[in-house]
Amino acid sequence: MVVAVAVEQVAIAVKVSGDIVIARQAGHELAADLGFTLTDRTMISTAISEIARNITSYAGSGEIRLLVDLREGRRALVVQAEDQGPGIRDIPRALEDGYSTGRGLGLGLPGARRLMDRLTIDSAPGRGTLIEMWKWVPDGA
Repeated sequence: MVVAVAVEQVAIAVKVSGDIVIARQAGHELAADLGFTLTDRTMISTAISEIARNITSYAGSGEIRLLVDLREGRRALVVQAEDQGPGIRDIPRALEDGYSTGRGLGLGLPGARRLMDRLTIDSAPGRGTLIEMWKWVPDGA
């Protein structure tokens, strides 16, 4: 059996702090359209803020993409954050609470991971970063 999923994608360029707000609002609106609770919408928009802030802080610019797609056989609201920045040297360490290579508190990536159902990172020094995180769409939505 083949399950077709229409994939519509919204892309938000992230260059300045105001773009973080736009990405956060877009995620909140898509989550509302998909029937997520207010609590889940807040968690999703907060996770988007965290990874978008990492783009402006560490890479300078990048893009947040929002879409609905299948992940692990289920419909999910998917957030992709991509940049061509310096990359992440030590991904397991970057996912530890309190670890930061900058002036932050080191809560961005670990916090985003806790707020979403899944978070994956594809990165290496010198080739940028792709973070994908998702939250399962509520049943019946």
